[in-house]
Amino acid sequence: MNFDIWYALLIVLCLLNLFVSVFIAKRDDLERFQKIAQIIIVWLIPVIGAIGLWSFNRSNDDNSTSSGPLDGGSNDSAYTPD
Repeated sequence: MNFDIWYALLIVLCLLNLFVSVFIAKRDDLERFQKIAQIIIVWLIPVIGAIGLWSFNRSNDDNSTSSGPLDGGSNDSAYTPD
């Protein structure tokens, strides 16, 4: 009976790592080295690495879609029209 809990926990852990590994591998904004390094971290530090890197990459997605006065353009302080 005790082994059933450990097997279930191991299966959930492997599925979480697999999900995050595929999520990282499909990202277009990471270089090949970054993808490999992050996937290795996910598998070496299973729970913390998987959840931490998934939330970090998700937060990068949220920040990249924002638009506002900090995006530059004609309102940028470095912009000088000729």
